[in-house]
Amino acid sequence: MEFPYGQDPGAPVRSGIPEHGRIPKYYAAKVDLAALLEELGEGEPLPAERELALRFEVSRETLRQALRELVLEGRLRRMGRGTVVAGPKMAQPLSLASYTEGVRRQGRRPGRHLVSLDRFPAPPALARDLGLAAGDAVWHMERVLLADDERVGLESTYVAVSRVPDLAADFEPDSSFYAYLRERLGVAFGDADERLETVLATPREALLIGTPGALPMLLIHRLSRDTEGRPLERVRSLYRGDRFSFTTHLGGGGAGGARGRGDGP
Repeated sequence: MEFPYGQDPGAPVRSGIPEHGRIPKYYAAKVDLAALLEELGEGEPLPAERELALRFEVSRETLRQALRELVLEGRLRRMGRGTVVAGPKMAQPLSLASYTEGVRRQGRRPGRHLVSLDRFPAPPALARDLGLAAGDAVWHMERVLLADDERVGLESTYVAVSRVPDLAADFEPDSSFYAYLRERLGVAFGDADERLETVLATPREALLIGTPGALPMLLIHRLSRDTEGRPLERVRSLYRGDRFSFTTHLGGGGAGGARGRGDGP
């Protein structure tokens, strides 16, 4: 059976064309540009704006609006003074696996850059999450996430000092925290609660990740527990919306039958 309007299953119906058939000029230019990107292929530079405006018979400002949307969607990347065709987004499963494992599965080289590692007394809300008394010592580790040396996210991990007393001395900050817990301390993850939302980065976050402030971000809040059900860590992970998508597997059995698979530190 042929899919309606000649579109592939999963594509926007009628490529976003309203029923009345009138579409904004920028969107028509965007559709034409998307077809051009398929022809060019990943990493290829885009022709100059002047050339594209003449080719698609639109103004430079109309063309720029189409280009901005394609950049925000991750179809294009700014590189120096030019623009190149971007590769596909990294599809991370929502699971109790490390960021390292998720990126490696997609043929990319994971990495991290340590921003800060601090120790401070836990405020009441964080203490409750981690099963501590207010004022107990916790670590806060903030790291920029890398994929093939490209900055793609920012991660904040909070964990009780009592669980990992030698974190500052023993842990290599560019490595997997989950592997450290498992291999050095014998701590295994049991389950976790996660909440996913879209946000805009703060000016500081945008500077650390190297993105425009208007770029949509995917924010994951995670509270993890070990196999005995004890709280282990609280994580706030911010991912570039133009470089990541997330997947999960849903099973039967009502609300309790969904099996989440996600990515952690």
